[in-house]
Amino acid sequence: MTATARAIELTEIAALAAAEKLANDIVAYDVSDQLAITDAFLLCSGANDRQVRSIIDEVELRLKQAGATLVRREGEQEGRWVLLDYNDVVVHVQNKEERIFYALERIWKDCPRIELPDVALIGNPGAGE
Repeated sequence: MTATARAIELTEIAALAAAEKLANDIVAYDVSDQLAITDAFLLCSGANDRQVRSIIDEVELRLKQAGATLVRREGEQEGRWVLLDYNDVVVHVQNKEERIFYALERIWKDCPRIELPDVALIGNPGAGE
């Protein structure tokens, strides 16, 4: 099984929204073969808690405009690792220290990467590899 077209569309929208708020290390994985609860994970980082919140705000706005329904939000108060669950895609926005510590890429490295629009990769060395 592979991620649905809708999941990929929402992942791309979220990646572009995150890039607009200068998120770092934006990467997406097709986790549909590994998880029954979602098709895609989008991971990105903010330099500090304030930027993490800014990224989250923009992602929520853009996905709402795209007709996606937010099912669950976790970690917003701390602003260090915020998870947004839209069923088809789960967006993880982490403070850069949390991103290094938890290394989610290591867990999902065997899953196929989802190609993201080039504009979402600006300032993300190695993201398009």
